[in-house]
Amino acid sequence: MPARAPALFASYRRLFAAPGTAAFTLAGLLGRLAMSMTGVSLVVLLAERRGSYALAGTVAAAGLVTGAIGMPLLGWLVDRYGQARVAVPATLYNAVPFAGLLLCVRLGAPDWTLYACWAACAAAPNLGGMARARWAQLYRDDPAARHLANSFEQALDELCFMAGPVLAMTLSTTLAPEAGMVTAGVLGTTGALLFAAQRRTEPPVAERPSRERHGSPLRVPGLRVLLLTFLATGMVFGSMEITTVAYADALGHKPVAGGLLALVAAGSCAAGLAFGLLRPRRAPGVRFLLGTGAMAGLLLLPLAAGLGGAGLGTLGVALFAAGTGTAPTMVTGMTLVQELLPRRRLNEGMAVAVSGIVVGISAGAALAGAVAEHAAPGTGYWLPAGAAALALLIALSGRRHLRGPDRPPAAGNAAGNAAGNSERTVGTAG
Repeated sequence: MPARAPALFASYRRLFAAPGTAAFTLAGLLGRLAMSMTGVSLVVLLAERRGSYALAGTVAAAGLVTGAIGMPLLGWLVDRYGQARVAVPATLYNAVPFAGLLLCVRLGAPDWTLYACWAACAAAPNLGGMARARWAQLYRDDPAARHLANSFEQALDELCFMAGPVLAMTLSTTLAPEAGMVTAGVLGTTGALLFAAQRRTEPPVAERPSRERHGSPLRVPGLRVLLLTFLATGMVFGSMEITTVAYADALGHKPVAGGLLALVAAGSCAAGLAFGLLRPRRAPGVRFLLGTGAMAGLLLLPLAAGLGGAGLGTLGVALFAAGTGTAPTMVTGMTLVQELLPRRRLNEGMAVAVSGIVVGISAGAALAGAVAEHAAPGTGYWLPAGAAALALLIALSGRRHLRGPDRPPAAGNAAGNAAGNSERTVGTAG
């Protein structure tokens, strides 16, 4: 294992040979950390200041619904006008209802104002999708480097998922209930503006054919398959979170739930980094099927632990193992979006995929909450296991659509020579 560590760092360091890549990665990381903080921060704020978890949950749900609608629209605008021209005004606009929510809570405004403000916060740029679009442009002739970049981005997502809620909870409980939201707002605005300022790595706006009419990227059958699969995968995430909290609470150790969920993210982060080191020898569609199959199989482990009444230690091991199955599915799914859609539709397509995950998380959390109230502890783990099985069935039924356009032989050869090709690709990516 120690011998593998230098190789891992060397492989990922190769991604940053292109000028400006470290800058947009760090800026995007700030914004994504802020996004992972807002959910917990909002719940703690409203529960403390308004005394209602029900209100906090429904306000959060309102934001998820409008976000799922607004994200693809922003993606379409980014594809049409460029990342900076859209991200800057969207970020500045989004700061207004965000600040309005804090003000309404502070002044004791009616509940409907909270819904209105949080629902209006639907213009947050999809920094993860825009970062992946930059990597796809920089390494457009190097499939192995794109695979490595998508794996790296997934690991960053999981890192934010681990750190964001913990930071939000610490700030909100030790300083003031508003501290988590204020910090998230500052980090999110700063990160998005700094990201947009990195113009030399921004993908150029692709020219559209003069006769092309705008239509939803969902007209591409493969993207419909991916959307439904990601929706089921989102249900895995949402139901896993609520079920784990309920299980730990039933055992009298609710504060440990955060650590258990961090183990899921840690497993996914480790798997994402390791997956990036593998040379992609099979087509992305095949890898996607294998990933969903592994995810479905590994999610049987927390189900067995929960139904068997295992202690939190055993459950933690099972959750870490289950987490290792999600990253390869997500990484390959984003690779497929890049394969299936032309570059001029890439941001919109990835936003559609992320929206599916967001809707799935909301639905999974709602179902898991109902199960937790009416069933024995551990029963809720049927939900993530069932959602993963559903994701596998969807992917299998639509597998003939999960094939990108034919590539010239040179692109295939690049997979075996990523190190040598990366510098050449960087040199032509401007």
